[in-house]
Amino acid sequence: MKLRIALYQPDIPGNTGTILRMAACLGLGVDIIEPAGFDLSDRGLKRAGMDYLEQAALTRHLDWEHFNQWRLSENRRLVLLSTKAAQPYTDFSYRMDDILLFGRESAGVPDHVHNTSDERIIIPMVEGARSLNLALTTAMSAGEAMRQINISR
Repeated sequence: MKLRIALYQPDIPGNTGTILRMAACLGLGVDIIEPAGFDLSDRGLKRAGMDYLEQAALTRHLDWEHFNQWRLSENRRLVLLSTKAAQPYTDFSYRMDDILLFGRESAGVPDHVHNTSDERIIIPMVEGARSLNLALTTAMSAGEAMRQINISR
């Protein structure tokens, strides 16, 4: 079982491509919960992902319901990164069966997805800052999870 990253209806192909490239390089699985805000064959996705897209362990899910049924059947814990959470990502205890869930760049996740998540964590920011770039947030939290569960390449 490997750590996974899930993107809920991503909006920006460059971010998704960057995340797929990172995941391919680090051996992480990626789930895309559709519909995405762009065609997954988008040129920007390919440019950001470079030649790593073919190596990415990518699974596409038709919608939230299909994804959630799959992850429950796999007995995976869903960890949402959210600006509405209170627990800092560095104080959280990660597990190998975790799926780190990230919302849309434009809107995050809807309340029913937020409420379905098993855990909610945040990357603390200075007062007045609204959000970090999705690819950066993914890299920071995946790196911390890998450090804690001692995944090394």
